[in-house]
Amino acid sequence: MKRLALLMLPLLLSACASTPTTTTDVSPSADFSNYRSYSWLAKPDVNNPLAQQRIVDGINAQLRAKGWTESADGDVAVAAHVATSQKQTLDTFYSGGMYGGWGWRGGMGMGTSTTRVHTYDVGTLVVDMFDAKTKQGIWRGTASGTVPDSPEKANAAIDAGIAKMFAEFPPGSAPAGN
Repeated sequence: MKRLALLMLPLLLSACASTPTTTTDVSPSADFSNYRSYSWLAKPDVNNPLAQQRIVDGINAQLRAKGWTESADGDVAVAAHVATSQKQTLDTFYSGGMYGGWGWRGGMGMGTSTTRVHTYDVGTLVVDMFDAKTKQGIWRGTASGTVPDSPEKANAAIDAGIAKMFAEFPPGSAPAGN
């Protein structure tokens, strides 16, 4: 049973971490009905050019789906940044007990514990938008989650994070599916 629990732990951790956490913030003075085009101010600096292209393509697809077009002199300047950090969790498993046995055979005894360190990478994508005329920030979205080991899962995580980040974009619009 203990062995089964140890084998299931990575699966449970990966299942919990598969949904990216997203947040958005918007300038209360920004009127998004005036914006219809965008240009890239800064594309994400990622050590994997394929991941960079997937992020750019994902953001482009979301903005196009909202009716925006990419233009050399867009109404909005978009800047995307990626950061990664390593996190650790400690998993401690106990066997035996401080009080050995049940009933009349109980007595003082020593249990054992095993602690395992699980190190994983967390990736964060930050997308900032600026009014091209005033140079003022108008919107910020972030998506953060555990970086999967396989490229297929990483691509799915990128897509899920970007989709979730832009679900209620532009601000004041109805959420997707309504």
